[in-house]
Amino acid sequence: MLSRGAVTVAVAAAIGGLALAATLIPSRTPQTETAVADSAGDAEMTLAAAALPVPPDIDAQQGLSLAGDAWGDSEAVDDPIERRLVSLRPGDTLMQILLKQEVPKEHAHELVSALRSVYNPQRLKSGQEIAFLFDRSEGDGRFVGIEFQPAVERSVSVSFDGVRFQAAEVAKPLQHRLFAVRGTIDSSLTQAAAEAGVPMAVQSILINKMFNYDVDWQRDIQPGDRFEVLYELLMTEDGEVARVGKVSYAALTLSGKRRELFLFEDEDGRPDYFTRKGESVRKALLRTPVDGARLTSGFGMRRHPLLGYSKMHKGVDFGAPTGTPIYAAGDGVIEEIGAKGAYGNYVRIRHNREIATAYAHMSRFGSGMRRGGRVAQGEVIGYVGSTGRSTGPHLHYEVMRGGKQVNPLSVDLPTGRILAGKELKKFLAVAAELERTFTEELNGVSLLTVGGGSALPASRGACSKAPGC
Repeated sequence: MLSRGAVTVAVAAAIGGLALAATLIPSRTPQTETAVADSAGDAEMTLAAAALPVPPDIDAQQGLSLAGDAWGDSEAVDDPIERRLVSLRPGDTLMQILLKQEVPKEHAHELVSALRSVYNPQRLKSGQEIAFLFDRSEGDGRFVGIEFQPAVERSVSVSFDGVRFQAAEVAKPLQHRLFAVRGTIDSSLTQAAAEAGVPMAVQSILINKMFNYDVDWQRDIQPGDRFEVLYELLMTEDGEVARVGKVSYAALTLSGKRRELFLFEDEDGRPDYFTRKGESVRKALLRTPVDGARLTSGFGMRRHPLLGYSKMHKGVDFGAPTGTPIYAAGDGVIEEIGAKGAYGNYVRIRHNREIATAYAHMSRFGSGMRRGGRVAQGEVIGYVGSTGRSTGPHLHYEVMRGGKQVNPLSVDLPTGRILAGKELKKFLAVAAELERTFTEELNGVSLLTVGGGSALPASRGACSKAPGC
């Protein structure tokens, strides 16, 4: 018989027999997504029977009904199923954990093979909690399966039906809910949005996909500036957030100048962000090709910090920690990649016949980067470092027009697509509807205060667990 030496603990909230919940919690701190799936020790735990569902019937024909009521709240009185809760550590594999739980090797192989029909065990990550199930109705207990929850909306189980292991998956239906948030910026957009409960994934879209083309995040943001955003969360019926959906509208008011962007699908079904005039936000080049960086040196004559004399600085420097991702400023082809003297690790991208960009002092190159390879705007091409002639980790960034370096911060960047005719008319109607949704027509719900901003849940009685509620 298998040993059952484990610590018994009481779990107050169980999801279908598993105390496994990865949920987003409203927060007034920058970290709005909090995973509550950490194990309380480094080992295995046996959940108290009082917090578990009704014991499944053991039937040689039907097997254990492990996943049918994965989110039930039934009370257990005499549950013959012992659940040992184990949290995966870095480097652990499911096979290793099964063997540590004294599961016979042949049964472990059969279980892993069955699991692959609904879930790839290689996707299990460190911190994932798995409940190992043992039937105590006869003797000391025989292994009968596992349960785990890889996502808020999914529960997975593998059970022994008396003949073989069978895998099952239960999906929890998701609802689409809109949230509108506005707030004042005291130091940075990231901090202000986080204090107002905006999820990190939404913040990333605001910074990297919407406003990165026009906003210099180091110089343009001033205390007292404001932001607005309308976004969608996919949520379970009980208010747990599964993931972020569309970010359909956002606005920044910087030094009194208002910038508004609206999500719109063109005639071919391609989504993009457009200004109120119907101009695509996409431009030839990103203004800042690295996140969270500070401008440390501008374009022009300067006293070189290492050489000790004045020298033309033909680019701009962005200070950032080593390893910070560097993005391609625009679509193009890699013309040069490799070590380049004082530049250190260097990449040059040709965007068209006239425009090229260069990136220097990288610690390493991005995966798959090679000479002649095509890159997309926003793709990671390397990471900040201090190779070559450098006094510390930073990105040296150059823009070349006609083979001559020009100031990246002042170069005129042509806009992308401009809507016209019937498509423009359709876009204007969509933009007006998004504004009405944000301001006045959120089912008659009045403004609710969240942190330093105001939030408008898009449906009456929206959950109290989601950011923006």
